[in-house]
Amino acid sequence: MTDSQVAATDGGSRVRLVALRSTPLSVDEAVAAVRDDAAGGLVTFVGTVRDNDGDRGVNRLDYEAHPSAEAEMRRVAESVAERYPTLAVAVTHRVGTLQIGDIAVVVAASCPHRGEAFDAARALIDELKATVPIWKHQLFSDGSDEWVGTP
Repeated sequence: MTDSQVAATDGGSRVRLVALRSTPLSVDEAVAAVRDDAAGGLVTFVGTVRDNDGDRGVNRLDYEAHPSAEAEMRRVAESVAERYPTLAVAVTHRVGTLQIGDIAVVVAASCPHRGEAFDAARALIDELKATVPIWKHQLFSDGSDEWVGTP
């Protein structure tokens, strides 16, 4: 899969950044994308690879995405931008092999008020995880593995 970034085609779009990447993600990039002088709240969520899943040790994760994943990420971002009083939203997700501590996903939302920004960011990550066809392959320290999020 090649790296890509889908920027807003309309300069007035509230969806400022949507990207599916095989390279490390930047929290600063997402924050810069949604920064707005009218924002009283700017919220980010950064999902990282943890070293465990319940009582099982995790060595690494491999993420795979359906070819439609980036378009679905944009649809989710546009939906959240329409339902909340957002000034801007951004979402990036990694694919490929990730090590413990690596950033897997970044979402950001800016709104006139903090509560709205928290609500929009939560909706963005929750809907992304529930609907975008990105699958996680967990490799455990005991040699076993498990796919998460597959159809």
